[in-house]
Amino acid sequence: MSSVLPAPGELRRIALTAAAACAPRLVRAFRSLPADLHLSTKRSSHDLVTVHDRATEDELVRLLGDAVPGSRFIGEEGGARGTGPEPAAGTAPVALADAHRLEWIVDPIDGTANFAHGFAMFSISIAAAVDGEVVAGVVLDPVNGLEFSADDTGAYLNGVRFGAEAAGVEAAHAVHADPPAEAAMNLVTSYPSAEALDLDGPVALERFGRLVDSYATVRRTVSGALELAFTAIGWADATLGVDTNPWDVGAGQLLVRRAGGRYLALFYDTDGPERRPAHLAPCYVAVAPGRVAPTAVRVLEETVAARRGGI
Repeated sequence: MSSVLPAPGELRRIALTAAAACAPRLVRAFRSLPADLHLSTKRSSHDLVTVHDRATEDELVRLLGDAVPGSRFIGEEGGARGTGPEPAAGTAPVALADAHRLEWIVDPIDGTANFAHGFAMFSISIAAAVDGEVVAGVVLDPVNGLEFSADDTGAYLNGVRFGAEAAGVEAAHAVHADPPAEAAMNLVTSYPSAEALDLDGPVALERFGRLVDSYATVRRTVSGALELAFTAIGWADATLGVDTNPWDVGAGQLLVRRAGGRYLALFYDTDGPERRPAHLAPCYVAVAPGRVAPTAVRVLEETVAARRGGI
């Protein structure tokens, strides 16, 4: 990474500041009248959007772009956006050519359906990727006051470090000598979604049944970023995701890895060695530090293999 760009710790701070600035609007809007949300659908009746999704993303882009002029963005609502405005005269900004290597991956309300229905399980998710690799991330739950963040030094909740004792430990994937049995663990997943049922047919329900049978509890919270944050800190033992987007997992997958957990990322278009960044993969199993989740891994691998046409 060029020394001209902000270091990962500074990118984390910038993302935290931007998310915190947008949080009060969402707290005020939470559980407001449906008419005030201007609720509509995107791809289907299961894919909701409110006026606050769009407004929050626009504000995040403005704040992050002001902090690092020339940044690129990819967001759930606005898609890809190019370089930001030219820096103001008299400032000492990051060189625009260097700043263009920085991409902010933004989900203004991860868990819009929960937000729209008054269920306090949604977050602002921001990841900072330099040259395609996520180096900092924030998942902020505005209603419950939870600020998860990660950079090259570790994972944090409200500024207090948790998980791995030193940076880089996530690569070792240490597992306790006697990890808890799956029957004592809780799993979080939104599989199968309505779209997955259309694609996979009745076998999707059979797979879900295996998960229900294998784990003490299977929860469907429909908020991928918070599911990963909860897994990172150990409040959830594992989470399984299918057909996700970079803004769903960009910050969360970094939290899991920096906390010392495991993040298995799978793509549909190859079953060989994978060199693409993990946040680009549409399918994953994340496991909290000290846990193993072989049934969730098998279900994911079967689902991906079947869609590849392998079985």
